[in-house]
Amino acid sequence: MVENQNREVAIQLQGVKKKYRLGQIGGGTLQGDLQSWWARLRGKEDPNSKIGTDQQLVGKTFMALNGIDLTVYKGEALGIIGHNGAGKSTLLKLLSRVTAPTEGEIDIYGRITSMLEVGTGFNGEMTGRENIYMNGAILGMTKAEIDAKMEEIIEFSEVREFIDTPVKRYSSGMYVKLAFSVAAHLDSEIMIMDEVLAVGDMAFQKKCLNKMRDAAKLQGRTVLYVSHNMNTIRQLCERVVVLDKGKLVFDGAVEEGIEVYLSVSNSSQSDIDLSVITRWAEFDSGLAKMTRLMIENANGIFNMNSTLKGELFVHSNTELKDNILKITLFHNSQAIITSESKAFDITWEGETKPIHFEMNLKGIAPALYSTKIVLCRRNEFGVEFFTDVILEGYMFRIVEPKGFMSNKKWNRMYSGFFVGEEIDIDVGS
Repeated sequence: MVENQNREVAIQLQGVKKKYRLGQIGGGTLQGDLQSWWARLRGKEDPNSKIGTDQQLVGKTFMALNGIDLTVYKGEALGIIGHNGAGKSTLLKLLSRVTAPTEGEIDIYGRITSMLEVGTGFNGEMTGRENIYMNGAILGMTKAEIDAKMEEIIEFSEVREFIDTPVKRYSSGMYVKLAFSVAAHLDSEIMIMDEVLAVGDMAFQKKCLNKMRDAAKLQGRTVLYVSHNMNTIRQLCERVVVLDKGKLVFDGAVEEGIEVYLSVSNSSQSDIDLSVITRWAEFDSGLAKMTRLMIENANGIFNMNSTLKGELFVHSNTELKDNILKITLFHNSQAIITSESKAFDITWEGETKPIHFEMNLKGIAPALYSTKIVLCRRNEFGVEFFTDVILEGYMFRIVEPKGFMSNKKWNRMYSGFFVGEEIDIDVGS
């Protein structure tokens, strides 16, 4: 076993790269591959390419990971954070041996259980109990060893009444509960979790976090956890690494890593395409969608007591009355202030039009903020019905004026809670 600073190494990565080729697919046969080669040689369109593929992408490559050096120690809970496309899932797939690196070396000391997505490693035709046996056998456990763990797995999973039902009939939440229980209780030295707990309910998420914390601190297992929820990262992890565009840009303390993660966001740009942002199903009504956000401030830096101004473009599939625009500012995943507009009507069926808005930032402490943008309607009983929600739409920084706090360092733990002033809006015509 490799040792460094008297700690046993669980995972060692050296110069790891993963390269994908864009726009190319195999012909499926030798004849198909020869057809593609001959077409490229003559500068013609590939007869085996997918319809709609941009031919300019053929032959180009994408570096999902570009030179990762990382050491993870036994008994450590490591958080892996970064924005979409940073390379987090690719890294976990390499560690789980789902795919192989293009370059570099990966040394793993111990057996791995992983949850890379809902239902990973499960056979839909098999029952929950049969899948437990299958996963244990993959890890090299005997039937007697699995039987000794079976009752504990079933009890933790909360799906006892469905354990002998084929898992293809499970809901996504049931899938996650059983899959996590299997990963947490079968004998392995390394647990890898990729944002899957977001599917489970809050009580089960808390139970899973406690289980992973105990696995690392009490059982000496190594836990690698990917999440966009910074609060769960804080609760579980003692160290984080930040990935950005395939590179490791930070490795260290949790709070410092979170600050780096927020600062490397490209969301502070002044013109943001919201149409490509993935929505949670429960927030996507299909009635209307926010498609573009344009902010007047181009550099994403605001002075205290200034105003956030911009245009929010909305495409509507129908006319909607009594809409409300709400903007919530978050600092370190903590909601700080929510402002909302007066009710307004969306009258442009089948079109995209801008909503001009202004949000007063008066009294907001100097810090880095992300925004949640909500388009909703509210009935006479105060119940809100979501039309569209962007969880991380824009990021900006508020800076202190000269002489603020007598030039003493502002303690950002005390950003405070505010009830925001009303958003001024002007619906485009």
